Amino acid sequence: MDESLALNRASWDERAAAHAASPDYAVQRFVEDPTFLSDVVRFDLPRLGDVAGLRGVHLQCHIGTDTLSLARLGAAMTGLDFSSASLAQARRLAERAGPPVEFVEGTVDDAVHLLGAEQFDLVFTGIGALCWLPRIADWAATVRTLLRPGGRLFLREGHPMLWALADSRPDGLLVVEHPYREQDEPLVWDEPGTYVQTEHEFSTTVTHEWNHGLGEIVTALLDQGLALTMLVEHDSVPWDALPGMMVRLPGGEYRLADRPERLPHSYTLQAARPR
Repeated sequence: MDESLALNRASWDERAAAHAASPDYAVQRFVEDPTFLSDVVRFDLPRLGDVAGLRGVHLQCHIGTDTLSLARLGAAMTGLDFSSASLAQARRLAERAGPPVEFVEGTVDDAVHLLGAEQFDLVFTGIGALCWLPRIADWAATVRTLLRPGGRLFLREGHPMLWALADSRPDGLLVVEHPYREQDEPLVWDEPGTYVQTEHEFSTTVTHEWNHGLGEIVTALLDQGLALTMLVEHDSVPWDALPGMMVRLPGGEYRLADRPERLPHSYTLQAARPR
């Protein structure tokens, strides 16, 4: 197995249970309230449009909160993830909260083999997913092949400019520290924690990640013949991306406390496969 894939899978396997238990993922809210949606999906409702009756796949679905949210909006959803521990939590959530969702174990590169070509009206990819993929062109090819003619990709992601910044600094400066564009070699991180509230102490701390420039992402989709139909940059993200420098907003998003207009925090992109 590829070293990067093995390291990253081990990291997500260990974090799955802690994420499901964290209040940030609001699993209990899903169980108690059949109308509850994840913050990520709720944020994009004005842009998502009507998904009722669509067949959708959520790539890199983790514990399935966004996947379940799309199913609650009426889509027939399949979730794909490479972490068996994450999928165990996702299946448990769907069983407890409904509606039914199919979850399949595999990498994005496995998706067409596992799920079939031209099977989906909607391909959804959520926050914090693309950084785990070494080649954005391969991802775009998978998206195009999964979509039926007339189907669409819907993507919300952290902005690559945000990913390129140094971690929070005591002087409050925004410093470009990491690559903005895709590199052959990964960024190697050794971090003991995670992005949600938890008291769990993790033993798997090393991960490999890649940044992909916004132009690279758009070009990869255009090269596959997809038509870009939406690209909106936002001044907020759904996690505390720069601790000590951000404030939490109503609805759970975070924004730079000082002059947030300096930085695109995240973006929503939609692209369609022509009929």
